[in-house]
Amino acid sequence: MKRLIIALLFFASLLFVWEALVRAGVWSAVLLPSPAIVARYLADAALDGSLWDASLVTLRRLFAGYLTGIVLGLPLGLLTARFRFLRDTLGLVALGLQTLPSVCWVPLALLWFGQSETAMFFVVLMGTVWSMIIATENGVRNVPPIYARAALTMGSKGLHTWLRVLLPASLPFVVSGMKQGWAFAWRSLMAAEIYVTVLGGFGLGHLLHYGRELNAMEQVIGVMVVIIAIGLLADKALFSPWERFLHKRWGTAS
Repeated sequence: MKRLIIALLFFASLLFVWEALVRAGVWSAVLLPSPAIVARYLADAALDGSLWDASLVTLRRLFAGYLTGIVLGLPLGLLTARFRFLRDTLGLVALGLQTLPSVCWVPLALLWFGQSETAMFFVVLMGTVWSMIIATENGVRNVPPIYARAALTMGSKGLHTWLRVLLPASLPFVVSGMKQGWAFAWRSLMAAEIYVTVLGGFGLGHLLHYGRELNAMEQVIGVMVVIIAIGLLADKALFSPWERFLHKRWGTAS
């Protein structure tokens, strides 16, 4: 409760400073609208349904690419940790491609798939899968060898050791990779939606782009606030419970 009060006070102070800057004329009201104008846009967009529709379209695209990236990245990471050949080839490729900015995949997706949902899916997938491969590989390789030797003495071998010993022991790294993959997937999707126009559905990135085209800064800032809110909600609802459980399970909770 104390942390929530501190966060609310900090947020209120930011709004106060923002409003003071606008009233003092430090920036033009066109370039930096007041919090009230941004809140009015968000309320109007929520009432006419455009904000909800865009959020649902974006989340649908995000989860499709993100979950596929996890499904592909987890076994590939295990294989990369298991075989030196894959570690020296696929692992090196994953490390290099993970450092590639997400927006770099957009031109390639447009040339390969055109203005389509497949292009969106491809960009989000590329933003997720490499983080998962690297995190899973690092997690397995950082498991103390005594775990595998102890499991061997108890009769565990082969696939059973990997699925029941090494993978559970590497879960803290895997969850960190999932969290990082989520962040990269968000960035990838926003870049894709800004540059790729799909008539079948307009997402938050499209609202951001059209707000810039129309010089509607209240729309640009409002959509940015929604993106931040969804990111924080995902962290608190999806990843924080897993991290708390793992800290408690591994005895590292304070």
